[in-house]
Amino acid sequence: MNIKGLDYNTQREKLMMPEYGREIQKMVDLAISLPTKEERNSCAEAIIQQMESKNPQVKDSTDYMQTLWDHLYIMSRRQLDIDWPYDVSEAENIMSKPQPLKHAQTDATMPVRHYGRLMMRVFEQLKTMPAGEERDELVRKTANQMKRDLMTWGHGSADDEKIADDLARYTDGKIQIDLQSFQFGNIDMTPTNEGGGGKKGKRKK
Repeated sequence: MNIKGLDYNTQREKLMMPEYGREIQKMVDLAISLPTKEERNSCAEAIIQQMESKNPQVKDSTDYMQTLWDHLYIMSRRQLDIDWPYDVSEAENIMSKPQPLKHAQTDATMPVRHYGRLMMRVFEQLKTMPAGEERDELVRKTANQMKRDLMTWGHGSADDEKIADDLARYTDGKIQIDLQSFQFGNIDMTPTNEGGGGKKGKRKK
């Protein structure tokens, strides 16, 4: 609804730098229209003073005068022909929006997150290792680490049969452990105080 004599913000031209207000923008537009460079230079200096008083927090920056002149250049839409006291060639970078971050792509070599990328590399290594004591030792360490990972993700529980099944699956059937004879190590899931994160017990008096 339009009512004669009323000026709605939605009907006004969009401000380039809203933090300075519409009056400053009008002053910039006036400066652009002045006939001589001397007049435009003088008007620009006066506008900078007004911008500084309108936006005092800009003084928190060590190069705040550069910032003010950059803002003036943006507000003038590159149309203000004056002797710029600062280099404003990079001013428009202020208005550029950062590129959106890409979502991390799922790693095809890590089908299950609870084992992690390092374990996937171990599985690949086991596929090509010849049978022998060295492979048996790596299988033992791998199975115990898998149990530890499953207990971490499963809040303290892990199924031995699942570990054997996963180990066979992720090594393409090359590694088969016999749960009747295979002995898992003692998995200690007690949290440590490394890094100062744990609570210290109170000393009895």
